[in-house]
Amino acid sequence: MTSIGSDSVGGRSVADIRNDFPYFSAGASPAASVAYLDSAATSQRPRQVLDAERDYLEHHLAAVHRGASAAVGESTTRFEDARETVARFVGAGDREIVWAENATDALNIVALGMADAAAGLGAPEASRFVLGPGDEIVVTEAEHHANLIPWQRLAKRTGATLVPVRVDEHGLWSLDAMAAAITSRTKVVAFAEVSNVTGYLAPVQDVAELAHRVGALVVLDACQSVPHRPVDFGASGVDFAAFSGHKMLGPNGIGVLYGRAELLDALPPARTGGSTITTVTLEEANFLPAPQRFEAGTQPVSQVIALGEAVRYLDAIGMDALAAHEQAFADRVTDAVAALPGVRIVGPRPGEPRAGLVSVAVDGVHAHDVGQVLDDAGVIVRVGHHCAQPLHRALGLTATTRASSHVYTTTDEADRFVDALSGVRKFFGLEGKAS
Repeated sequence: MTSIGSDSVGGRSVADIRNDFPYFSAGASPAASVAYLDSAATSQRPRQVLDAERDYLEHHLAAVHRGASAAVGESTTRFEDARETVARFVGAGDREIVWAENATDALNIVALGMADAAAGLGAPEASRFVLGPGDEIVVTEAEHHANLIPWQRLAKRTGATLVPVRVDEHGLWSLDAMAAAITSRTKVVAFAEVSNVTGYLAPVQDVAELAHRVGALVVLDACQSVPHRPVDFGASGVDFAAFSGHKMLGPNGIGVLYGRAELLDALPPARTGGSTITTVTLEEANFLPAPQRFEAGTQPVSQVIALGEAVRYLDAIGMDALAAHEQAFADRVTDAVAALPGVRIVGPRPGEPRAGLVSVAVDGVHAHDVGQVLDDAGVIVRVGHHCAQPLHRALGLTATTRASSHVYTTTDEADRFVDALSGVRKFFGLEGKAS
């Protein structure tokens, strides 16, 4: 087996990178001795990110976009600098980045805005978002619930039809299947750039071209792509995209909605209140252009500033280098797991491109029990349906066990996962029995 990126990323050794993360500091906590393979759920934070948030809270805390004091001006500048940093990182304009609570919230902003448009709210240009009976929303069977349930509800509110793109026996959907699902009735196509279960890498530009041929909007779940690989929303052709700070070395409580500026300016805001308006009377309100029209109330300023620092950290590493590092992790794990009797890999086959996560099912053992054996061995993974019940149902599984990587993942951690997994069936007395 090859080592993960020769245990270096972007010219730095993984050992040196891990020194940036207090979680892995020797003697700091029991966590220093575990193999942390749950970054797809939430990532660890480097000291630079923690320090940026702490410095703001201790020395620069003030309201943003409210008041005329020097302190407010400095706080606002830091807040908007973070927006510019994040925008450049994902190939967006400054006005195309909206702060949300998390990626789930960001996706709901789009769906709820479209529901409001269908209800007659918004300016005349909001009519482009109106759905009704006869219209269709295309989603894949592999979607995280966050990119499925909002569209289910939008379909029920408007009378539109939800059209699924089915997966194969490995949990993968194809461009041909997507093309067959998109018709002249399609108004929205929603899918993940990277599946949080299978690690499948979607052909984003190809899907966007198919959708735009029929005038449909493309909504991308980018939660598992932005933190791990180069992304350029402007070049990809997507109309909206969502991702979360806590999966990309940043803090909890901050998500990002990307939208093309002209679409954001036309979309009715899902939440209304202070800081979103130009004028208000007792009868009506007029809203600011994006992004402010969507950022009602007091914003998570310290989290935004910390997210900007997380982006700078990732940028310094290099996203091409990080993607290669995680592909090496996936290759090492899938090659080894494929040789284990009674263990099924979900998603792309060994040797095929995938993101840096691997989900498996062990014959005769529930994923929760697999996770307990691994936890006893000091290997932290995610178990369950990963908020993707339809995908697991299509695969005939109730749950899977997922190992996932990030910039700080080592070859030793990958091997510890495989070693612990290899002993699961023996632990439950199933070794040597037919699968």
